[in-house]
Amino acid sequence: MSIGTIELVSFKLCPYVQRSVITLLEKGVVFKRTDIDLANKPGWFLALSPTGKVPLLLIDNKDAIFESAVICEYLDEVTEGSLFPADPKSRALHRSWIEFGSQTLDAIGRYYSAQDKESFSKAEELLRRRFERLEDVIVGPYFSGTNFMIVDAVYAPVFRYFDVFNSLIKIDLFKGLAKVEAWRRQLAARQSVIDAVDADFAEALIAFVIRKQSYLSHLLQSSKPA
Repeated sequence: MSIGTIELVSFKLCPYVQRSVITLLEKGVVFKRTDIDLANKPGWFLALSPTGKVPLLLIDNKDAIFESAVICEYLDEVTEGSLFPADPKSRALHRSWIEFGSQTLDAIGRYYSAQDKESFSKAEELLRRRFERLEDVIVGPYFSGTNFMIVDAVYAPVFRYFDVFNSLIKIDLFKGLAKVEAWRRQLAARQSVIDAVDADFAEALIAFVIRKQSYLSHLLQSSKPA
């Protein structure tokens, strides 16, 4: 099936963009990626995007699909094979855990934006509880077994945050969560996940967090090599 020319409008650090890129790569879709500055959104982008958010999937330079979950499902539907289970109940369960993944990204935002130790510790505790819930449902080596699915594409950017932070500071959020740890490693090694970000992603993410002047900013700044 021909799906036309595909352009993904994105922002370098956006985890929702990453899940869309991973899906594009997994489905073998040829696409153009256009990064924009979210602090200075171009007029043509605002004219196309009702929400003003990335990612935005532009088809044949005219039809704009927005919201990453919708983009991923569209790409899955118009290409061969599927990155969702065939069974309706299993498919619904995957969609439920995809939503859990989006909520986890919100929790990560609170984690790296927390201004003091108390609020940081509360955000850290909330994240730990979320990862404990995942420990109970992961089958392995991927979320629901041997096949990579869109739900895996959703969690790869979640874990990438901590791969980056852990390069400078010790993070114990996953301690004792053997299945989550194994899943993290499996996702980090997958080529589509590796290729979903630029080579300077880690450096750019650390700089982004440090600029927030949050509690985590100070931890990263103090551990960053001179």
